[in-house]
Amino acid sequence: MTAAEMRIQAPEVVEVIDEAELYLRLLPLASARIVELGCGAAAHTRTIAEKGKPASILACEVDSIQHEKNLAVDDLPTVTFRHAGAQAIPAEDGSADLVMMFKSLHHVPVGDMDGVMREIHRVLRPGGLAYISEPVYAGEFNEVVRLFHDEKAVREAAFAALRKAVEQGVLELAGQYFFNTRNNFADFSEFERRILGVTHTQHRLSPELLQTVREKFEGFMGPEGARFVMPMRVDLLRRPD
Repeated sequence: MTAAEMRIQAPEVVEVIDEAELYLRLLPLASARIVELGCGAAAHTRTIAEKGKPASILACEVDSIQHEKNLAVDDLPTVTFRHAGAQAIPAEDGSADLVMMFKSLHHVPVGDMDGVMREIHRVLRPGGLAYISEPVYAGEFNEVVRLFHDEKAVREAAFAALRKAVEQGVLELAGQYFFNTRNNFADFSEFERRILGVTHTQHRLSPELLQTVREKFEGFMGPEGARFVMPMRVDLLRRPD
């Protein structure tokens, strides 16, 4: 597949999975040296460490509040948490077998995205893989969130940076994978806590906008809460030998 053949979305794909099913099947995690960029609350970090059995994970998070919480994790001996962004990865040249990003590339300032691709190239060993997962700008959950945080432009910029890296030979395209994943909420209070209350982005909604978001969200409520299906894309890249 060439850069020109890369797709930003695949609306025909209807499969719904937990993303862990994909990366545990797809990637050579066992004994790997992994760098995770934008690890957030370290949910994927834990799954990879416990089920993938890598040699090490360097889990980087730029949000200082979340990073402090991560430092309290004491039951993942192969994981090292670092306060760092993808623009300057605290790892030696060629030291990683895998670099992983989960829904974090579009949070990088647009002007820094090309540099992030070069940083990923730098820390990967020749032949090493970069697994970059991004949400697709579509679906019912996106219809709620875009009312107060519209990410259309930054998600398109992230895809453009990936395609540019492939076009310029910084990284090779090993494959693209599309799937859907679930994002469920018991009620609007949980949505406020998990989405509006994140520390990496300050969401300051007026009372009027908050009410609009609440009404849109509650339109998706059912007997078991609000159950969303979110479309996702994974670009699997490789550092050229």
